[in-house]
Amino acid sequence: MHKITIGVNGKPYSLSVPAQMTLLEVLREELDLTGTKEGCGNGECGACTVIMDGQAVRSCLILGVEANGREIATIEGIAESGELQPIQQAFIEEDAVQCGFCTPGFIMAIKAAIDNNPALNDKQMMEALGGHLCRCTGYETIFKAFKRVRKRSVEQKE
Repeated sequence: MHKITIGVNGKPYSLSVPAQMTLLEVLREELDLTGTKEGCGNGECGACTVIMDGQAVRSCLILGVEANGREIATIEGIAESGELQPIQQAFIEEDAVQCGFCTPGFIMAIKAAIDNNPALNDKQMMEALGGHLCRCTGYETIFKAFKRVRKRSVEQKE
């Protein structure tokens, strides 16, 4: 067992975890934050995406011990003062949710991309979602939601 201290959604946690436990398992099993989903378990689908120190990462590929001392944001922690985060609202407005399993991963990847560059172009937008898989929506509504929140972010900067 290894002692780790991580910040998750603005709250500090001290835990003892096995060396082989992934960050995804730490979030779901130790902290009961089940919004982060396990799809493939090998980093290819994006369902487990969280934000670590400002960057979108696949939590199934990161060991819990590697997250020691880091700040993690999960889907449970992005609402602001009880209000939906703008990308969450855009997903609703664009009907970008069907079964919803992949949605947290998409939202976290989009949030990280916009936080890091509110004026990203379409190519950068596509790259930010590279490797994220959805079996239901056909992606068009997801990209519409991304464009909607990108437009709002740029307008707020002006």
